Amino acid sequence: MKLVVNLPAFNEEEKIAATVRKIPRTIFGIDEVFVQIIDDGSKDKTVEKAREAGADFIYSNGINRGIGITFRTAVEKALENGADIMVNMDADGQFDPNDIPKLIAPIINREADMASASRFGDKQAKDMPKTKYYLNFIGAYIIGKFMNHKIDDLTCGFRAYSRETLLRLNLPGEFTYTQETIIDAIGKNLKISWVPIVVTYHVNRKSRVVKSIYSYVKSSSKLILKAVRDVRPMKFFGVPGAVLIFISLVSFLVFLVFYVQNLKITPYRNWLLFSIATFLVGLQFVIFAFIADMIKSGRKLTEDQTYLIRKEKYKK
Repeated sequence: MKLVVNLPAFNEEEKIAATVRKIPRTIFGIDEVFVQIIDDGSKDKTVEKAREAGADFIYSNGINRGIGITFRTAVEKALENGADIMVNMDADGQFDPNDIPKLIAPIINREADMASASRFGDKQAKDMPKTKYYLNFIGAYIIGKFMNHKIDDLTCGFRAYSRETLLRLNLPGEFTYTQETIIDAIGKNLKISWVPIVVTYHVNRKSRVVKSIYSYVKSSSKLILKAVRDVRPMKFFGVPGAVLIFISLVSFLVFLVFYVQNLKITPYRNWLLFSIATFLVGLQFVIFAFIADMIKSGRKLTEDQTYLIRKEKYKK
């Protein structure tokens, strides 16, 4: 069984060599361990330092394309290199490479298709910014409730993927991939395992993804909404539609109660108009739900075909 440990990197010359050297090359249940670097257009000596430290595969985007595109490239290259399991982790050393055996154990034991590190277990992440902590906690709770699936950590990048999962994932986003991956995996009924780990954040280190809280929340919200819309269209459109129709019926009943008392419409016209308006909008949402569900069925056929093409393309 072949393990490819992928490190996406952008201007990480100070940390990447130490991270590469700490990656264990002998792991129980694994025959071969390879280190793969996807350089996202670094302007420093990231590539040189990684090569000196012993990285096996190094690929460069040429220019800075963002973490979402970089992850897609990592998946393609890992499959090309014959990975049975791919572990993705940051190159800056905030995750401990010695946790890799613990992370991939559920996949090796066939207990999960994908394993994600959880920073919110018994031991919380050290020096994690409070804003990032609460945003992740709230996002994981909301998406988990909507998807009917427990999500321990929505945005952690330290994850392990089986070959089958890599072949099935569909990741169109460019801004990031962490939220999409979880939502897409749940939508495809892939088994996810959560592995508690200890993470140490570098004090005063600027995030490569979060330029500002506002831009991060804005971009992440758009991405999550699109992903959830595609995975749970009936719930995404149907629930608001049902709520609006219920409100319209309540409003109409109120109108009827007033109307039967003196058989006059004009004094209570606003109740009637509100009832009609909310009913029509709710009905539109229900229609959107059925249309989106039909689109989802067509999308599933396309994804199944894409899966078969990938499977043939990356045949071992």
